[in-house]
Amino acid sequence: MGRFDLVIFDCDGVILDSREANRAYYNTILERFGRRLMNDKELSFVHMHTAEESVEYLFKDDIAIQKDALIYARTLDYTYFLDYLTVEPGIEDAIRSVRPPLLTAVFTNRSTTMSKIIKIFGLDRWFDIVVCALDVSSPKPDPEGMFKILDILGVEKDRTVYIGDSVIDEIVAHRAGIPLIAYKNNRLKAMFHVEHFEQIKSILSD
Repeated sequence: MGRFDLVIFDCDGVILDSREANRAYYNTILERFGRRLMNDKELSFVHMHTAEESVEYLFKDDIAIQKDALIYARTLDYTYFLDYLTVEPGIEDAIRSVRPPLLTAVFTNRSTTMSKIIKIFGLDRWFDIVVCALDVSSPKPDPEGMFKILDILGVEKDRTVYIGDSVIDEIVAHRAGIPLIAYKNNRLKAMFHVEHFEQIKSILSD
């Protein structure tokens, strides 16, 4: 392999198409408390942030209900929403083609649901380490998780690339000093912009 030793993936929007799962999950919480369903702006927010941040955002106008909603969200079994999740096309082939010698990792703002997703989709076959919001004191866009991955795997940041799809990913890559591959989002500032994993495979194999 050439320029990189490690590639770090975001989860939602890169590894998994989880938009409809997130829509169903958070709308269930909203309906439980008699609230209207999410609009597109709210859906975009919850797609990028932690579960706690998302619930706080959706109930920001009523702190009393917000506390109850946070408690309810922690008890809501995400397993019921996994049927809405799909793996992004071509990712398994791309990862198999580059590892080894490349190391692969995940840095995601998912929290309590991540362990179930790893088990159901067998992500431990594809990645050397997965760091989620539960593994750090500050989630993205703080780069703490990035640096944790680098430290554990013993890779320098200038030999690392990050694949993300959101403004949060753009910010965390910049703060970590790691180049970004922007997946299906040409509005991001990135070293590369790609629309499918065949392009990512080509970049990583260069």
